[in-house]
Amino acid sequence: EKKSLLLRQVAAHLEVDTALMSKIERGERNASKQQVISIAQFLKADAEELLTLWLADKIESTIVEEPKIAYE
Repeated sequence: EKKSLLLRQVAAHLEVDTALMSKIERGERNASKQQVISIAQFLKADAEELLTLWLADKIESTIVEEPKIAYE
């Protein structure tokens, strides 16, 4: 939004369809590591920071899927 870009512009840069980019934006789908790097380059953002956030999301989703262990 800050760069006044349309979702289709970002999707075109990543060579994905707009529907997939929309799902990534809404958090319904995770971007790949390479997509995160491409997004960072396209937006002139800090790739390391975005990759750290991406990795944190991956860890969180893995933990959430783990069965809960009950301690008594």
